[in-house]
Amino acid sequence: MKYLHTMVRVSDLDASLDFYCNKLGLAEVGRSDSEQGRFTLVFLAAPGNRDAQVELTYNWDAEAQTDPYPGGRNFGHLAYRVDNIYEICERLMQQDVVINRPPRDGYMAFVRSPDNISIELLQSGAALAPSEPWISMPNRDTW
Repeated sequence: MKYLHTMVRVSDLDASLDFYCNKLGLAEVGRSDSEQGRFTLVFLAAPGNRDAQVELTYNWDAEAQTDPYPGGRNFGHLAYRVDNIYEICERLMQQDVVINRPPRDGYMAFVRSPDNISIELLQSGAALAPSEPWISMPNRDTW
């Protein structure tokens, strides 16, 4: 058995691609449109790691876009190992992404996608030395 991907439904494909690709740093590795099923599937992966993919499912029908998908946290979260948790959190904050659980411990942080999907960021290797502004930063909302 081999892990393939995690699927999340998105209500705004452009906003989701901006978050996952431009802000979080994933790359699009595949896409398919189904005229009959009226949906688009976009597969994303971290650069150099196509083995762990996220499938964004975008349903074309208007009613799917007017009501947010409930229970965005009912499946848990997506997790990514990062080279420098402080650098990625700083970059995300500069792009107006809320850091829901700051990396106060130099090891773990949580952010959220436009569709309220929880994303866990984990420092590769040992935790970085705790530093400001992260030590003093409170949690925001849920993560």
